[in-house]
Amino acid sequence: MKNISKYKVEKTIIIPLLVMALISIITLYSATTILPSYLDNLYIKQIIWYTLGFVIAYIIMSLGNSIIYKNAWTLYTIGILMLLGLLLFAEPINNARCWYSIPGVGTIQPSEFMKIILIIVLGSMIHKFNEEYLEPTIKEEFVFLIKVGIVVLIPSVLTFLQPDTGVVIIYLLITITMLFISGIRYRWFIILFGMILLGIGIILTIYFINNELFINIFGTNFFLRVDRLLDWSSKSGYQLENGLAAIGSAGITGHGLGNTPIYFPEAQTDFIFAIYASNFGFVGSVLLILLLTFFDTKLIMTAVKSNNNINKYVMAGIVGMLIYQQLQNIGMTFGLMPITGITLPFISYGGSSLLSYMIMIGIVFNISNASLRYTN
Repeated sequence: MKNISKYKVEKTIIIPLLVMALISIITLYSATTILPSYLDNLYIKQIIWYTLGFVIAYIIMSLGNSIIYKNAWTLYTIGILMLLGLLLFAEPINNARCWYSIPGVGTIQPSEFMKIILIIVLGSMIHKFNEEYLEPTIKEEFVFLIKVGIVVLIPSVLTFLQPDTGVVIIYLLITITMLFISGIRYRWFIILFGMILLGIGIILTIYFINNELFINIFGTNFFLRVDRLLDWSSKSGYQLENGLAAIGSAGITGHGLGNTPIYFPEAQTDFIFAIYASNFGFVGSVLLILLLTFFDTKLIMTAVKSNNNINKYVMAGIVGMLIYQQLQNIGMTFGLMPITGITLPFISYGGSSLLSYMIMIGIVFNISNASLRYTN
């Protein structure tokens, strides 16, 4: 038979990825006009992170997904220890213990890697459950969901305490997406969403009726986080207002590269889309959204074509995570979603986040190439 390369990659995935890398670097270069001087070299760092990311993706491809799935619980243990270590040893940055500071390198954010670890662990759990119970009873599903809940709760609590509410939401979104395609009874989702809505309703009722009581029950930190989340409903907040002004003034074709007209915080991460939109206008924004949509669609098609169930579950988690982050990041830039500090995958600056996405890309390439690998 014809020899097939072990490291063959799907062009319809790698080409959009390379385009997103180029867009990221160009946009970060443009952002230097409104960033503090000590952040002038972010676009150079992004090039380095992307280079390292592609090396990591290659290593993942050389290892294969099987060895990653087999060591899922080892990875989970390492991830939990890293999150716990933040609370015990990490120095606060902006009143948060989300990062390890590494001299000469920068910061590493373990919660970013925990997202992909959680996808791998949940994929393994769901696969094992479906192999063990072909027609599970309600009791068996309930016990399984309790186990899943515990696995997700531990990193969620540790991440919430850092504090990082945005990543906790992603953990939960990943879990719901993967369970939804796992084959369990849909009644569990009705119960889950009912409990979530009831919990949110109680929290918001206390928040709006009596702020002092809210602080006494949940603490000042949680009050400030809820207060920040609700800023979007009134379109208030310096960051949002200036971001909207930069986008709104861009017109059809934008102000041009490096011509963002107004300053707003976190332009390199949370509000990277505002920089891009202000530079390239409505046309550029539509093209970027189409690129993201095409990329997501190819990932969905890769999942559908896979004959391996665990790969399908893992792909569901990856796609769910990416789509949510894209909608959340772009939506909060326009004031359509609450500001949660969630970055735009492959576009925003970030070493930890970008490396975690490139680990994911290595896994995706292995899945897309599963039927061809090791073929002689």
